[in-house]
Amino acid sequence: MIIFPAIDIKDGKCVRLIKGDFGQMTSYEQSPFDQAKIYFKNGFKNIHIVDLDGALKGKSFNSNIIKEILKNFKLKIQIGGGVRTINDVENWVKSGADKVIIGTAAVENRDFLKTACKKFKNKIALSLDVKDGLIFLSGWKKQTNILVSDFLKEIKNFGVSRIIYTDINKDGTKSGPNIKDTIELSSNVKIPFIISGGISSIEDIKKIKSLNNSNIEGLIVGKSIYDGDIKINELAKQI
Repeated sequence: MIIFPAIDIKDGKCVRLIKGDFGQMTSYEQSPFDQAKIYFKNGFKNIHIVDLDGALKGKSFNSNIIKEILKNFKLKIQIGGGVRTINDVENWVKSGADKVIIGTAAVENRDFLKTACKKFKNKIALSLDVKDGLIFLSGWKKQTNILVSDFLKEIKNFGVSRIIYTDINKDGTKSGPNIKDTIELSSNVKIPFIISGGISSIEDIKKIKSLNNSNIEGLIVGKSIYDGDIKINELAKQI
């Protein structure tokens, strides 16, 4: 079970949102680089980074910060936010990203997702941000009428290396993850799933780790770390 501590970047700062609402955004003192350093020093090998400015505007705005992290720490980093073209994917792969996360562009253009998976084998992670069964796009600002279950049927043979499933209703709330829906959806495809949204305690993590489900590859922890609900040294023991 891979534990991905998260770094969400907006205007060069570490931030966390509640249910994807930029009006409910908390900024934190620690810079993204320093936060990555803390994760690295505590023994984490995998990190989840999202350029929120990129997600909103369709192109990366914090790439220099992320590239500094890639250059200075031996970490497997999955990076998303503003990845809209094959060129974007290629740039991140060349910069040393372990996985490149595609969300909005994958849903709006299935051919792009298919091409990216073919060209960059085992490098493409698909981000599905879901509220009440429907997929949301563009930093969760845009609701589609696409059911996540239908979309999964369409792309199940494209070669996606992992799916990051975020329940928007849970994200940033620290109210516990939506394990039930994640397991249900993951059973329909042979693509490893990452649980994201709502993780509030070490107990939540232990519960996910105890799942007898080979299709759940890992989990993402964000706000609970920044707010101190989950201590880094305690989380590190779960690696």
